[in-house]
Amino acid sequence: MNREELAAAYAAPGRYYHNLSHIEDCLAALARVEELSAREREILSEAIWWHDVVYDPTRSDNEEISAQLAERHVRDDISHEVGRLIRLTKTHEIQADDRLGAILISIDLSILAAEPARYDAYAAAIRQEFIHVRDADYRAGRARVLRQFAARPIIYPDAGFAAKYDRRARDNLARELASLS
Repeated sequence: MNREELAAAYAAPGRYYHNLSHIEDCLAALARVEELSAREREILSEAIWWHDVVYDPTRSDNEEISAQLAERHVRDDISHEVGRLIRLTKTHEIQADDRLGAILISIDLSILAAEPARYDAYAAAIRQEFIHVRDADYRAGRARVLRQFAARPIIYPDAGFAAKYDRRARDNLARELASLS
């Protein structure tokens, strides 16, 4: 798959948040990360491009399938690391010494710290992606996910992201949680 084919995958029907705009936002966030080698930047860029290439809200193996596709299509010398990073986006949990994992997960979660109107648009887009779920079930499930993030001592495993975004993310999570109850 080339970039055009990847972009087409992100333009598939039913993608309201997990689309090309999400990838572009993630790539823009990566561009602001300093002190990365060219190889690290390439690995993270590939992980961003591929991390949601497969996205079906009715399945639980999107990250695994996306990782497998990436491993088959990116350069051999980085494919294992790209796949490993993509798999982290299933739980958004990393080991303490995983610098690239911390950066990728922080980038992927950066939407949580968006300005309130943008965050609300993100939340509405996620609801659209899960339109097949009854409202009461969606509200309960979404609240459970948001409470899990809010309960973490740190939402962003990268220290730079945590310092800049943690408070605003917590405010957004609290606001959405209140709206779900």
